[in-house]
Amino acid sequence: MDFTAWPPLLVVDVESNGRTPPDLVEVAALPIRDGRPDPATAGAWLIRPPRPVTPRAARVHGLTDDVLAGHPAWDRAAEEVRGRLGTAWIAAHNAHVDHRALSAHLPGWTPDGVIDTLRLARTTLPGLPSYTLDHLIDHLHLDLTAAPAQRHRATYDAYAAARLLLALAGHYPTWPALVAVAVPPVLPGGPGPRQDPTLW
Repeated sequence: MDFTAWPPLLVVDVESNGRTPPDLVEVAALPIRDGRPDPATAGAWLIRPPRPVTPRAARVHGLTDDVLAGHPAWDRAAEEVRGRLGTAWIAAHNAHVDHRALSAHLPGWTPDGVIDTLRLARTTLPGLPSYTLDHLIDHLHLDLTAAPAQRHRATYDAYAAARLLLALAGHYPTWPALVAVAVPPVLPGGPGPRQDPTLW
C-alpha cells in the first residue's frame, strides 16, 4: 500500500451524553500522515452538553456532568471542529454513527468520503466471532501503548481505529482497492447515492 497516495484523512470518534437524540460530549480527529497516526496535529474537544449525561453513558466513557462543567458548549466549539475536519476523508469504526452525529451537529458539512473500519474488517477478516473494536484490537495485537486517555474516550478510540485501519490497509494494493470495500454505499465516497447529511 502506497500511503503517499492517500488523500487527507482524519480518523474520528465521538462520545455522547446518551440522550436521544444524542448531544456530543467529546470529539476527536486524528490525522493519518505517511501511514502513521499523527497525534501531534490531532484535534480533541470536550463539550458541555445542554442536557445531563445519562448514568449509563457516564459509566462507559467516564465523562460526567461535573467533568464537563467547565468546558465550552457546542456552539462555541462547532466552528473549530468544522475547520479541523474541512472536507477531508474521515474514518471511524461503525462510521455511520460518527458521520451521522457530526453531520447533525455541523449542518452543511460533508466529507469527501467515509471509511468504515467495521465494514473493512468484516471483508478483510471473514469468520471472526466478533468485530467490536475491542475484539479486533486483541485479534490483531494492535500496539496501543501510545494511545491517549483510556478505552471509550474519543481520543483513545480514534487512535485504536487508526491503528486498525492501517493494519487492514496492508491487505490492499491501492487506495481505490481499499475504498471499494471500506466505504458504505450510502455514505460519501461510495458508489451509491450520498446520504442526506441533514438527517439524524
